[in-house]
Amino acid sequence: MKNGDKSHEWTSLTRRGFIKGVGLGGGAMVLLGQFGVHGLAWALSGDPELKMVLVDYNKCTGCRTCETACSAENWPVVISGRKLPGLGNPRFANIRVHSFSPEVDVPSVCAMCSDTPCVKACPVDPDVKTNRRALYRDQVTHTIHNDPARCIGCQSCAKACATQRTGVITPNSTTGKPERMCTLCGGDPQCVKRCPFGAISSVEVRSDRKFYGLGPDKIAAELAKGWYGTAEFGGMK
Repeated sequence: MKNGDKSHEWTSLTRRGFIKGVGLGGGAMVLLGQFGVHGLAWALSGDPELKMVLVDYNKCTGCRTCETACSAENWPVVISGRKLPGLGNPRFANIRVHSFSPEVDVPSVCAMCSDTPCVKACPVDPDVKTNRRALYRDQVTHTIHNDPARCIGCQSCAKACATQRTGVITPNSTTGKPERMCTLCGGDPQCVKRCPFGAISSVEVRSDRKFYGLGPDKIAAELAKGWYGTAEFGGMK
């Protein structure tokens, strides 16, 4: 790395870029100084690069098209043996649009946390064969899944998500088992494709992004201050 380069350029590095940078002699000191030994361990760990759905709140109009697209994809119907998109009931969407006063709309979706506080909170012992708790990160899609056969409905995952991150995990009202974890639609997020304003994108998970891991109420409060210049916040509608 040349002396004239800015260190903040490294904050958006992928694992491959990190490893390449460490191999550049003097650049290794810059990288290790910023990311530390734990950063190097992450780069060499072989853990997957995680993807997430990112919302541009300056473009979002609160139209809730994302909810319909998500629900239709993840709750399909089968007619005459054919699998078709479901009705798109927003109630079943994994992305939820929260509307506040003053006028602020905040779509909230799983942050795909690399440290998975929801999974760590699950009290179910790991399976001897798969090493998975009832809640786990899928090895193929890298999204968070729940095994309903092993889940005890304790809601520990939802509490961890609510206190530490976005609070998107919602216990089923009858079983207490977790719902609303983003599936990324198998790698082709429909909310991204269907948003009429280009407000949603699929990106690499980075915890340094503004608003990353925050709940909708905190995001809305910050947006209201910036947009309306007021510290008064009426809360969710």
